Amino acid sequence: MTVKVKAVPERYHTITPHLVVRGAGSAIDFYKRAFGAEELSRSPGPGGLLMHAELKIGDSIVMLCDEFPQMERWVSPESLKGTTTAMHLYVEDA
Repeated sequence: MTVKVKAVPERYHTITPHLVVRGAGSAIDFYKRAFGAEELSRSPGPGGLLMHAELKIGDSIVMLCDEFPQMERWVSPESLKGTTTAMHLYVEDA
């Protein structure tokens, strides 16, 4: 039997930004003040860093996490000296 799965999860749009920042907790506080963001979830990681967090800004979800330089790909713009934004694109047939 085939199970039908929604291409886009509940609450999400077809594109969802995922930000890697240095100081994710402070960034969340800033987004709350600046954009009226609502914190939906927070997953703490080692050393007080955030492995994953989700915010709702308007009708959209924004994901973010702290940088983890030891993982090489999860670094902040300060460490990379460039951008660290990932876009999650949900499609009907992947």
